[in-house]
Amino acid sequence: MRAGRGEAGRVVEVDVLRAVALLGICMVNAVDLLGTPVAAGEHRSGAAYWAYETLLHQRFFPIFSFLFGVSFGLFLRVAETRVRRPRVVMLARLGFLVPFGALHRLLYPDEVLLTYAVVGIAVLLPASFAPTAVVFSLGVLGVAAGVAVHGGVALIPGIFLLGLAAERYGVRRLLDAATGLGLGACVLAALVLDVWQVGAGAPAASVLAAGAGVATAAAYMFGVVVLLRTDARRFLAGLAPVGRMALSGYVGATVMILGVGRLVEPGDGPAVVIGAGVFAVEAVLAWVWSRYARYGPLEWVWRSLTWWRPVPMRRGRPDAPGEPDASGGGAQVPRTVLDRRRPSRK
Repeated sequence: MRAGRGEAGRVVEVDVLRAVALLGICMVNAVDLLGTPVAAGEHRSGAAYWAYETLLHQRFFPIFSFLFGVSFGLFLRVAETRVRRPRVVMLARLGFLVPFGALHRLLYPDEVLLTYAVVGIAVLLPASFAPTAVVFSLGVLGVAAGVAVHGGVALIPGIFLLGLAAERYGVRRLLDAATGLGLGACVLAALVLDVWQVGAGAPAASVLAAGAGVATAAAYMFGVVVLLRTDARRFLAGLAPVGRMALSGYVGATVMILGVGRLVEPGDGPAVVIGAGVFAVEAVLAWVWSRYARYGPLEWVWRSLTWWRPVPMRRGRPDAPGEPDASGGGAQVPRTVLDRRRPSRK
């Protein structure tokens, strides 16, 4: 089954991948926000701890970061067809992400939106002038450097660049190339590194854990894309609406988790369950919301700020004149943009 498009030319795979990343992030953030021992690393032993470290912790934010780089490229590419100075629009878009991140950081000091905005301005905008081969090479070096300094936010610049390079090479082309062989290679690398991490008792802030996290994130990505080529697509495609509203979901999850935390006293396991439950609620709300609205609430605010005017919110209304048809998630683009490379960036 070939990669599919949803409504208005969206790449369903990108939306589903973003939803899967949000699910993992909700579970990890719940453990962190609710202050459980696993998050604090007080008990580096036992099956529960190592399951958390090898399956969840630092395993989903690389996917989120990669897709941010992809979204940057998609939005910029469509903006180039609609406005005279597309990078000025992109600068405004990233700049308006700063207050979102700053306000969110008041609730969750370890949030990433503010970092995404700053790194996007400092790294992605300059890189948008470079040839694709240079962007890809810098991305590989950046990820290697991030792993060398124990991962975390240090991985973001390199992963952003790999996402931008992937968009340049062609989202659909790369999705079509996501075969079982690629999945097998990533799963093997993830298994070896995760087992090594457990055997060595490596903490989260270590070279080994950072490398295992990147490998496991890649395995998750390949796994989801391969599943989307099976009958599981019918179920997974249902996650697309919450993936399209990832900004609202990411911020909203923090509010919901903190609210639940005032009502219960979770242990390690319940915190993960709370995070998964919050995601499930958001998935249902996103499905209902998407029946009537084109964008999530925060996506609509961000988009309107980017273009300095309110954009149509109700489903069925056309875009405003001169407004690129690229969503807040960055995956809604014309078919011709998705199916071919960008000739000016070879």
